[in-house]
Amino acid sequence: MSSRHNRPYGGGPHTHLPASPYLETPPLRPGDTVRLIAPSGPTDEESLLRAVWQLESWDLHVVPGKHIRARHPRVPYLAGTDEQRRDDLVDAWCDPDTDAVIALRGGFGAMRLLDDIDFDHMRRHMLRRDGRPKLLTGSSDVTALHQAWDHHLSAATLFCPMVGNDPFKNSSVVPAEVASWLFAPWGGRELGFPAAAGTEAAAAEADAEATAGEKWSQSDTFGARKSPNATTSSVAAGIADSTDPDSSLRWAKWAEESRGNPPKTPTQAAGAAGPAAAASAGPCSRARTLVPGRARGRLGGGNLSLVAAAIGSPELAGARQLRETRGPSILMLEDVDEELYRLDNLLVQAVRGGWFDSADAVVLGSWEDCVPVAEVEALVMDALGEAGIPIVTEMGFGHDPDAPSLPLGVEATLEAPAGGRPRLRVDDAGEGRG
Repeated sequence: MSSRHNRPYGGGPHTHLPASPYLETPPLRPGDTVRLIAPSGPTDEESLLRAVWQLESWDLHVVPGKHIRARHPRVPYLAGTDEQRRDDLVDAWCDPDTDAVIALRGGFGAMRLLDDIDFDHMRRHMLRRDGRPKLLTGSSDVTALHQAWDHHLSAATLFCPMVGNDPFKNSSVVPAEVASWLFAPWGGRELGFPAAAGTEAAAAEADAEATAGEKWSQSDTFGARKSPNATTSSVAAGIADSTDPDSSLRWAKWAEESRGNPPKTPTQAAGAAGPAAAASAGPCSRARTLVPGRARGRLGGGNLSLVAAAIGSPELAGARQLRETRGPSILMLEDVDEELYRLDNLLVQAVRGGWFDSADAVVLGSWEDCVPVAEVEALVMDALGEAGIPIVTEMGFGHDPDAPSLPLGVEATLEAPAGGRPRLRVDDAGEGRG
């Protein structure tokens, strides 16, 4: 084990720990093992197969959860019983060969798993063979797991689009953007969509991301991959190992029909120039400052509905004391398919529960299929506009069809000028508070 990673992790709730090693080293490399699980809602077979194919196209060894195709016998919105989904989660995390645990999709139900998880056991098994913490990825309902991993394990996680959802099939930028966070270090990276081409901000970003591009190119050693098949891919070991005798044949047929639209490797998708090139053809930043200022803090939050639902839970207990034990936070919020009165109630619950008391800044992402963003902003300003902290809107993360990724549990710096585009950047390792 390298001495640079021979440091304590998983010190338990409210423990100040060293910066994540993923600030300096890529979370994943070709050949790493990822466990694919369904901790929330069920998925259709094509989405599952496409997810495995996408991950394998990145030269990852994919091990699907034993119950990934299960359906709850009574509740249609759950992918199997709580016991099945919990067993897959715990087994995936505690497997000594696991490098990352990847949620296939969100939905509903992840919070139901938490009370019966032995987090002391999870902490004892949280390190990979190289001594670094394993990585958890996912978004939306997986916010519940991000909160638990932060509280119980003090582990940095990645809030990102999930391989079983439509953005990986429909977006021209999501696969490469997610890959850029999986296969390159996080330190110094800017969050959100890039500035519009030709602007002064875009030129500044290009300079700032030159180093990130070099890191990406150095770590990007992927070659072209052939489509997996039912006898050599992890599908044969996992998905095809089911009660359905025709699943292997359906996989082979689907893979053959999809050969004209294969998922791209990180090299093909992002190009040699790195993360900046990956986003160059995609959406441009709409981020705006609602309350100007500058802040540095630990990134937290996620889906507003899940944050509000967790008020009073062990994971958010002592939120008012969090600032003293871990320093200030930059809290991120997004949601999907919620009416204005629901968003109002959720924000009030989070405010009354003290969740914002640790915040030095609040950053809003996407509000897909909710009310117009101006109405969301008005709610947030009513609740927090007089708190004396910077507030930024439209950073894009969450359920936007091209949503960018968001590392949680790492330090970041927000610059929110009154007359310019706000910028949120992950701090480099060792960067002190200012």
